[in-house]
Amino acid sequence: MAKHDPALDLIFQALSDPTRRAMLARLGQGAAPVSELARPTGLALPTVMKHLGVLEGAGLIATEKSGRARLCHARPETLSLATDWLAEQRSLWEGRLDRFEAYVQTLMPKPSTPETRDEW
Repeated sequence: MAKHDPALDLIFQALSDPTRRAMLARLGQGAAPVSELARPTGLALPTVMKHLGVLEGAGLIATEKSGRARLCHARPETLSLATDWLAEQRSLWEGRLDRFEAYVQTLMPKPSTPETRDEW
């Protein structure tokens, strides 16, 4: 069985929702207050706060109180755990596909050449 990483589970769970991905994409441009992140979603503030809580719980964002507003910052270093796992999986599957392709090539008939053609 593959090793189980709860942190990786939280990251992929957080990224599974398009609203959270959109929020994270916006935070990739720089810090933003919750009200700015909520505006394009059309969701109620408590729902937005739940989404932000999932992102923060996964370590993808950090929040801080700034006066009366809550400011959110992306934590892109957390994504390295997911990108490392994806790169490992890609390498594994590319190796398997290369071996499969080599095997299929052994099953393919060889094209005839003048040296191997039977003369009538």
